[in-house]
Amino acid sequence: MRRILRIALIVIGVLVVLLAIAPFLISVDTFRPTIEEKASAALGRSVHLGRLSLSLFSGSLSADDLAIGDDPAFSESPFLTARSLKVGVEILPLIFSRSLKVTGVTIDSPEVMLMRMPSGQWNFASLAILGGKPNTAQTQAAPDFSIKKIELVNGRIIVAGKGSERRSTYEHVTLTASEVSMTSAFPVTLGADLPSGGKLTLDGRAGPLDRTDTSLTPMSATLVVKSLNLATTGFLDGSAGLGGIVDLDSARESRGGEAAVEGTATLSKALLVAGGSPARVPVTVNFDTTYNLKSSVGVLNPSVLTIGKAAAHLSGTFNTAAEPTLVQVRMRASDMPASDLQAFLPALNLTLPKGSSLQAGTLNADLQIAGPVNKLVTTGTVGVVNARLAGFDLGSKMSAVASLAGIKTGKDLDIEKLTTELRVAPNGIEAANFLAVVAGLGSLTGAGTIDARNGLNFKMVAQLMKSTSAPATPAAPAGTNVQPATSGGLAGLLSGGLSGLKSGGLKGVVQAAGAGCQGGITVPFQVKGTTADPKFVPDVGGLAAAALKSKLGCL
Repeated sequence: MRRILRIALIVIGVLVVLLAIAPFLISVDTFRPTIEEKASAALGRSVHLGRLSLSLFSGSLSADDLAIGDDPAFSESPFLTARSLKVGVEILPLIFSRSLKVTGVTIDSPEVMLMRMPSGQWNFASLAILGGKPNTAQTQAAPDFSIKKIELVNGRIIVAGKGSERRSTYEHVTLTASEVSMTSAFPVTLGADLPSGGKLTLDGRAGPLDRTDTSLTPMSATLVVKSLNLATTGFLDGSAGLGGIVDLDSARESRGGEAAVEGTATLSKALLVAGGSPARVPVTVNFDTTYNLKSSVGVLNPSVLTIGKAAAHLSGTFNTAAEPTLVQVRMRASDMPASDLQAFLPALNLTLPKGSSLQAGTLNADLQIAGPVNKLVTTGTVGVVNARLAGFDLGSKMSAVASLAGIKTGKDLDIEKLTTELRVAPNGIEAANFLAVVAGLGSLTGAGTIDARNGLNFKMVAQLMKSTSAPATPAAPAGTNVQPATSGGLAGLLSGGLSGLKSGGLKGVVQAAGAGCQGGITVPFQVKGTTADPKFVPDVGGLAAAALKSKLGCL
């Protein structure tokens, strides 16, 4: 027994001595050309390693640095560089037979440059493709390998467009892939800190590797994004007035060059038009998309957008091959509570009059949203029914006009109906065929614009109800010469309008416009100022024309 124990101790001692002196007996740097050759063949890119050393205690080879070349069509600079590389190996075969059996790869502090062509092609698409230009023979002859574990630790990913100076950097990137093979699916997890804060995590399975285009590799994964700042992603132009914070919870399935992504996205502090301010309420979109990975064209299947209790239905297409991305989306809304939309209006560079608020009403819309994402143009129709703009006294705001026509409204503005045709662009808003029916007042019609600074420029006509205006045939002020419509023909009409302006000022013209008619008074006016502080100004030229038109109508 003692003899057996003595032999065992001797064997252990010999092994310890061998392990201690092995690094000096084995020149592991001689494996560097072999590793570089196999890695270059597997990736289809040039791979360069620093001097190799052996660590018996960790069972790994270490390289001082690592560089993987980029696709020549994109850049001559490296696609990936790293401070160090550790290659896990089986020690006994390495010592006794000098054969290299890799068990794992750990890349420390890598920096990866992801670059995108204007056509939509990425520089990683040619990874693992022989010569970067695959064909059937190459695919069949492509070497396969299997590694138990590949890790990227404390990495950095830089996203840029080819020829663009804009950069977005993702820090503290970690990637773990197990049982990695070219010919089968393997589990993969990814984590990263997003630009300007936020987190990204991906968990799923990828593979087998597509040997014609790495970006087409099948994947089944969940993607969770927290606090993504849209203006700093590198995919949108923040200077164009687009911004917001996105939280995303989604699932992705891709196979055969087609990807399906569905989930929920919440956009907080949305900013959709240059010059606007962040929305005070979030927008939630339950979305369902399909995407062609080859053409970079996708379809937004029927999806739902909600702001509070207000809901709208979305559908359309998008094209990420264009730079910037092009979208064509239809939004239809029915009976959306107007009060729930108020806090979102600043994102569209719209501000309600100071001291006012939407407290009732429903909104209906049918809109087309089209163009590049940094210059979106929205067109279509919008309607509001039974709305109340509390704290807005139209009569006092229109005091200059009210003195002419006797307009009287309460402290709140009750809108029975409002419809208009809208065009919303980065340079402002155009409203055509505007019609508002105001309780106790009458109707307001016209058209105008709101510029990027909220400046108003509207030409309007108020058709006042009979009960709101003066009697249908009011007595003219002393000295006026308002001729009956049937007396004197056109000369009488002109005489009545001009004499009203001469003796009674603008009010005389208004009275002349309404005299002799059974309907209400027509008062043209302009709206200036800003949406927060609108100014209602009588249209002097329009008043005289309205007087003449009213007389002709009565005749």
